[in-house]
Amino acid sequence: MSTSNQPQSDTKRIAVYSGTFDPITLGHEDVARRAAGLFETVIIAVAVAHHKKTLFPLTARIVHAKAAMKNIANVVVMPFDGLIMDFCKAQGATAVVRGIRNVTDFDYEAQMAAMNRKLLPTVETIFLLPSADVQPISSTLVREISKLGGDVSQMVSGPVAAALKAAHLSAETAK
Repeated sequence: MSTSNQPQSDTKRIAVYSGTFDPITLGHEDVARRAAGLFETVIIAVAVAHHKKTLFPLTARIVHAKAAMKNIANVVVMPFDGLIMDFCKAQGATAVVRGIRNVTDFDYEAQMAAMNRKLLPTVETIFLLPSADVQPISSTLVREISKLGGDVSQMVSGPVAAALKAAHLSAETAK
């Protein structure tokens, strides 16, 4: 019997990639695609996000994520609420995947990884750097650029760009 906290060879390697994905960006897609090459299953866990005011409701964020990942057979999209480690345990995950773009992201994510390890030591955190061409993209900046009428077509998929434009037009009309 192994005492290592590494998964056994007959254990399916499941990773969870969590976030609000408001909206899902090409950077998120890049990280998820590469994680899909490392794990048998990658679950994109879309957070309910009680602590944030999101532009898109949960159902829309799930639809966008599913559309973005539709051609990757081993990626599934699910909503989650509560602690990510509880979700990981319920899904039988062995890892959490986090995309880090810069040192600021690393500092925050390293602290979260340490705390998550305290909550569930059997789940490892894997950091992936997005490809250079999508590394500077953040959902926050995409929302802001889109709100100000800028072109986000090189930052998000076509359907997400259209949804952003529609959301901002709708908000302007409602004023």
